Amino acid sequence: MGIQERERKMYRPLRRAGIEVIPGAVPDGTMPFVFAFGSEDVVGGFSHRYETPRLVERLNEDWYDLAVSSGLFDRRREFLLMLPGHTRTHGAFLRELHGGRRAAPSVWTRVRLMGRWDVMGRGAASAFLGIRAGHPGFGMMALDSSVHISCSTGESGVDVVAVGHPDRSVNILRQLEWFASWEGSVDRALRERVARWLAGRGTPA
Repeated sequence: MGIQERERKMYRPLRRAGIEVIPGAVPDGTMPFVFAFGSEDVVGGFSHRYETPRLVERLNEDWYDLAVSSGLFDRRREFLLMLPGHTRTHGAFLRELHGGRRAAPSVWTRVRLMGRWDVMGRGAASAFLGIRAGHPGFGMMALDSSVHISCSTGESGVDVVAVGHPDRSVNILRQLEWFASWEGSVDRALRERVARWLAGRGTPA
């Protein structure tokens, strides 16, 4: 996908949600992705059922409080956001995942939270941070990898979890090592990228 298409289909909708993309500025050595954390890794979070009054407003308020208290933002309110490598939407990702098809990998993108923002409303409705307003889904991480915040929607509500220092978590590192050595992985490029990251931090893959 070309730069102009990415600008029109992805960056512009995200800006309307108050998130400015900063291309090509992900810190070197950032771990490829975060998954399979344990309860001992969790440093904060919250849940809201879909019938919660003022759902989007409550989600926005609690997300911002969690982001600030956990250290997601740097002094310029910049952080990393997991976005698809092309214009595949979050909904398409879920359909691929639940349909048993190969889901194209997402990558970290550096972003800045603007003065006026609506992550859980317009952000989720952009189709890259969720399915629709009030139904968000995303992964975020501090520039120094000190915290990872994930958001998912279930049958009854929205769950947001903050994990402290995911690059040091025994649970996460164990799963990354497994992924890097799993010959059955359909995404060879991602598997090799994980293996390089593990090797670069002195952890055997």
